[in-house]
Amino acid sequence: MSTDTTKKPSVLFVCVHNAGRSQMAAAFLTTLAEGAIEVRSAGSQPADKVNPAAVEAMAELGIDMSAEIPKVLTTEAVKGSDVVITMGCGDECPYFPGKRYEDWVLEDPAGQGVDAVRPIRDEIKTRIEGLIESLIPAAK
Repeated sequence: MSTDTTKKPSVLFVCVHNAGRSQMAAAFLTTLAEGAIEVRSAGSQPADKVNPAAVEAMAELGIDMSAEIPKVLTTEAVKGSDVVITMGCGDECPYFPGKRYEDWVLEDPAGQGVDAVRPIRDEIKTRIEGLIESLIPAAK
């Protein structure tokens, strides 16, 4: 356990189904930030399971999302996050003053095969790398 008393920044990724984009973003941030950022994801209308094409696309990069389960968006999750990144959930995301909000316009991978999901995955990875740099200035 770290003796550092500095609070870790926390990020919440929100999309409608919490089955593709937000799950990939959370997996990338968890992996690339190496525990320096608290990561959450949720959906305004969660699916029954994570998109298998998203799981496959992430596995190609050595990131296992197979055990992830879509979660419902709660007010508490938003309140407890420093940064809220939405991905196509529109006005269904609660708004709290003082939070940093970003809306990432990304194609929805729902119903698409892994070939269509790869470019979405790669765009998310690029955005995650920029997000880490903005939250942890000393990040490499």
